[in-house]
Amino acid sequence: MAGLMKVACLVLACMIVAGPITSNAALTCGTVNSNVAPCIGYLTQGGPLPAACCRGVSTLNSMARTTPDRQQACRCLQSTAKAIGSALNAGRTAGLPKACRVNVPFPVSTSTNCNSVK
Repeated sequence: MAGLMKVACLVLACMIVAGPITSNAALTCGTVNSNVAPCIGYLTQGGPLPAACCRGVSTLNSMARTTPDRQQACRCLQSTAKAIGSALNAGRTAGLPKACRVNVPFPVSTSTNCNSVK
């Protein structure tokens, strides 16, 4: 498991450096990923939900108020999820907003069509 965490951290670091994918959104993948970074262990290994994770989810949700920003956040989350791969627990990922008591206006899933997020 320690190796998995190292890979997840490396992927996250690469995503932060990479910044935005391509969009006219003000929200960057670096910002998205830094806010969800405290969630990686919970989403891949389970255990207690870190308070820092929920703070990050809440912060990210409050930052993504426009349609372009929500779509960008969706794309960044999907890109990170795909990079982490099968180690990511889809059920915990989809349930994260509810677990953090944050109302996210789109389903958190790799199958979400980010272009349809409003």
